[in-house]
Amino acid sequence: MNARRVRVIDSHTGGEPTRVVVSGGPDLGPGPLTERLRIFREQHDDFRSAVVNEPRGSDVIVGALLCQPLDKSCAAGVIFFNNVGYLGMCGHGTIGLMVTLAHLGRIGVGEHRLETPVGVVTARLEAENHVTIRNVASYRLRKDAEVKLPDGSKVRGDVAWGGNWFFLIQDHGKELSLDRVDELTDFTWTIRQALPQQGITGKDGAEIDHIELFAPSKLAGVQSKNFVLCPGKAYDRSPCGTGTSAKLACLFADGKLKPGEVWRQESIVGSVFEGSVELIGDQIFPHIRGSAWVNAEAELILDARDPFRMGIRR
Repeated sequence: MNARRVRVIDSHTGGEPTRVVVSGGPDLGPGPLTERLRIFREQHDDFRSAVVNEPRGSDVIVGALLCQPLDKSCAAGVIFFNNVGYLGMCGHGTIGLMVTLAHLGRIGVGEHRLETPVGVVTARLEAENHVTIRNVASYRLRKDAEVKLPDGSKVRGDVAWGGNWFFLIQDHGKELSLDRVDELTDFTWTIRQALPQQGITGKDGAEIDHIELFAPSKLAGVQSKNFVLCPGKAYDRSPCGTGTSAKLACLFADGKLKPGEVWRQESIVGSVFEGSVELIGDQIFPHIRGSAWVNAEAELILDARDPFRMGIRR
């Protein structure tokens, strides 16, 4: 049988799946992760689709391609991707990656460095599947940007960077509950489509591809609950690591969070991340703590005879 075999390990972080490609991925060369990401995107995008899209994947899965790090102080390099493209960083995916590396016996309890296309991320593996990541420097670019929606209503939100670009909305009038996911998806998708039409972008015109809604949490000791729409129109089952980082940046900018104080963020499915910020000079570095569980080891078979071996693409 003329088939390519790809070894993967699946995990979930707070309900959000990560699929780590351990072997069988494309040769991207030895260059910087930014260059390898470019090669991946331009020359091997069919592999991205094969790993995470149907029929062997789903819109929810985030892929993580293990790479040899250029920085020898790093335990691994990683490029994250999803059903429609590539992610600069992924918080839940980093937590899942750390637990996967431990499952493989490649790392032990302690602090480790991971190389990503947007910089080096530090993560500490703790006992019982818990991980704390130190994300890249995060910040708010714009406060209270107004967006006009097709029905004539308006919403205001903050534009912030947490490893990906986010539009964060506190006052939206929606109930954040799992049985309203379709309504929340339609609402946030409308906002996302409106942003570029009205010139609202990240730094240097970067697309804002994550929309995040907030409401008070009903869980004891948890300050907030969120709903996060990801780039491929799937919602995040976890509280979203980069989204929580962006939220922490906004709280810090508003003087509502001091360095070292803990902020707890609940997801739409009820899982919780703990977050805090570290101040170095004039930059803040979010710390996100969550847990992940390995739930499958598999070998993907890309059979040359299969018309959908490279996934069903949009």
